[in-house]
Amino acid sequence: MLEVRNLSAGYPGRTVLEDVSLAVRPGRVLVLLGPNGCGKSTLLRTMPGLLPPLAGEVLLDGRPLKDYRPREAAQRIAYLPQSRSVPRITARRMVLHGRFPYLSYPRRCRREDYEAVDRALAAADALELADRPLPELSGGQRQKVYLAMALAQETETVLMDEPTTYLDIRHQLEVLALARRLAEAGRGVALVLHDLCLALTAADDAAVLAGGRLLALGGPEEIYQSGILARVMGVRLDRAAGPEGWRYFCELRSEG
Repeated sequence: MLEVRNLSAGYPGRTVLEDVSLAVRPGRVLVLLGPNGCGKSTLLRTMPGLLPPLAGEVLLDGRPLKDYRPREAAQRIAYLPQSRSVPRITARRMVLHGRFPYLSYPRRCRREDYEAVDRALAAADALELADRPLPELSGGQRQKVYLAMALAQETETVLMDEPTTYLDIRHQLEVLALARRLAEAGRGVALVLHDLCLALTAADDAAVLAGGRLLALGGPEEIYQSGILARVMGVRLDRAAGPEGWRYFCELRSEG
């Protein structure tokens, strides 16, 4: 389990979040919600150690993350950032980067690494892109390749910052279905999402951030009933019963 306790996060001279405590639990999908600039991405970058905590601590299976060697931590936590560079390599070579935590220097990929890459490409619906150069791919296609790279790490915890960016609605739903399958396989999954309707449908747990604080943490039903999302996001949030459970929808909240 990946956990933060009383965490303050940010950058030298600028605190973005203060006193945040939450956990990415095995078998569950945690969604981070809140307005632009509230610190969701900063929190997600601090959790795997890409940013050092300003205060508090990050724990991995009860042990301080700082006590793990970087390679050891990378074998336990995969992180998909919001954006990445676009090197002039094929998609398969890019996804192979996800296997680097398992390779000693000089890196020589083994058969099991290539097999893991193909599994990850298939899971991300990107296998047909394997031999194409990244610069030739659309934004949505590249996003699927980057998702495959995170999956290729085969970690216990998967952190994804806006994984549905550039994707059409079908592929957005496929990414959320993949997050569910990862959780059902026993992994802990955390997502930053801006689409409240998709987020509440996908989440086991939801964390609402605003004003540098964690304002609410609970299940989708609890978060919905509290009204916190409508207040923080400035929208009207409603729902209707569907054949597979609640379906949420948003509209602008009328003034006055």
